[in-house]
Amino acid sequence: MRTSGGRTTDLASENRLTGAYLVVALVALFGGVLTGLFQALEHAGLDLYPWLTPFIQSYYHGLSLHGVLNVLVWTTFFICGFLPFVTAQALGLPLKSRPLGWVTFWLMTGGLVLAAIPLVGNVATVLFTFYPPMKAHWAFYVGLTLVVVGTWLVALNLVLTHRAWRAKNPLARTPLPAFMSLVTFVLWTIASLGLAAEMLFMLIPWSLGLVGGTDALLARVLFWFTGHPIVYFWLLPAYVSWYTLVPRQAGGRLFSDPLARVSFILFLILSTPVGFHHQFTDPGIPEGWKLVHAFLTFAVFFPSLLTFFNVVASLESGARARGGKGWVAWFGKLPWGDPSLAAQVLAMLLFAFGGVGGLINASFNLNLVVHNTSWIPGHLHLTVGTAVTLTFIGITYWLVPYLSGRALWSRRLALVQVWFWFFGMAIFSNALHRLGLMGMPRRTMIGASVYLQPEWRSVLPLVGIGGTILFVSTILYFVNIGLTVVASREPAAVEVAFAEALSGPEHAPAILDRWGLWVAMAVVLVVIAYGPTLARLVSTTPLNAPGLRVW
Repeated sequence: MRTSGGRTTDLASENRLTGAYLVVALVALFGGVLTGLFQALEHAGLDLYPWLTPFIQSYYHGLSLHGVLNVLVWTTFFICGFLPFVTAQALGLPLKSRPLGWVTFWLMTGGLVLAAIPLVGNVATVLFTFYPPMKAHWAFYVGLTLVVVGTWLVALNLVLTHRAWRAKNPLARTPLPAFMSLVTFVLWTIASLGLAAEMLFMLIPWSLGLVGGTDALLARVLFWFTGHPIVYFWLLPAYVSWYTLVPRQAGGRLFSDPLARVSFILFLILSTPVGFHHQFTDPGIPEGWKLVHAFLTFAVFFPSLLTFFNVVASLESGARARGGKGWVAWFGKLPWGDPSLAAQVLAMLLFAFGGVGGLINASFNLNLVVHNTSWIPGHLHLTVGTAVTLTFIGITYWLVPYLSGRALWSRRLALVQVWFWFFGMAIFSNALHRLGLMGMPRRTMIGASVYLQPEWRSVLPLVGIGGTILFVSTILYFVNIGLTVVASREPAAVEVAFAEALSGPEHAPAILDRWGLWVAMAVVLVVIAYGPTLARLVSTTPLNAPGLRVW
């Protein structure tokens, strides 16, 4: 029950819906981390795959399972549960259509099962990027498409809920958590159009035998239309917590509500037209357009800098309220005994290195050094593997007790788990970055390669050590969450309370709440950045590449 504006609002259905999404997300997380352990050990020289048959047929089968479960399923299902929860709490209203909420969940879950059958059966071993001409079973593509359609329905429900709130509050600023949640799903809806086009017009007809072939370049352009902005679909929910929940957990206040809104609008406008920086080495895309996307990639780093300033200033306000002193020493006064806050602050620290690595990836000449090396998964594990995943873990340390009504089973175990993840990822990611600079390729069963370089051998064991620590951290996490749900007897004392702001929503210009303008700007920039290249490729590209199965 939540009281808002004198009304008592029953959000029990929204809470159950969030719990359902969370269950699916956590199952995917466990499966993804388990398969990731086998890859890390293989890099370190311990090949377990002969012992894993028939469950995992090969290194590449395990790599596909790991990528799909952790990168696509864990993140998407968590976000689709968390952001509607946040929106309902912030607005003090139930979702506009609870039936639509549950239909959406079952549609997404059904799509996931449909995609999982060929994936588990080793007839969709195409990695999470599923580049053609590698060809998966049609059910894999159709299932993932249903998941994407489900995210659109989540967005629709949030928009309808916001409209219902706006009808009752015509002059008020949208509460910041709801504003951020809406921006996230609007951004994703625009960005996902590339993936939807690839699935509906290329991969699904091709896999069903309705067309004779496909084209690798056009498919890659459509994939990366979605593939880079999906990073912000993962990150922005973490930012929602960093902006609206963490400052209060730290005992302080958000530094600036208007600045937070500006940063999210900039993400909305700038996140999509950046995909060509993933294709610097691809022929068929003029260098001028690659340069445009490189500039836009540097531009989208700016709202990340705004986020860094705003969130750190907010943390500082909490630490100084607790007696923190000095330019840096205040950091030690944060409530490090709170595992939820500790997880998210440690995620921020490692993400700072991921952000710097992202600038290197976006730089044309530097990208040529690290392209398709193990540097890239090292970078990815600092972003989705830490900034996102460790933040989401931190969120569950209060969200699961809130939903279950049971106190967290062990705060001490949670703190051990969080620090294990931090140090395990520091070892694991650093090793991959170093190996990338030595030229070691990614997406490769290194232990079986004939070109294993002597200088790699001293670093590869660190990949196994870091991966093992991460796996142990995950086991501790699931033990704690599981015991919270089934064994904790102490009632939860968790309240969903958003941070107040030093500079509040009343200081935000009204134009920031005018969605039409910002969405139009985002669409226009996408058309400018992608339109000429896509028009040329669609009109001149023969779809004649046959499908290949290489596993």
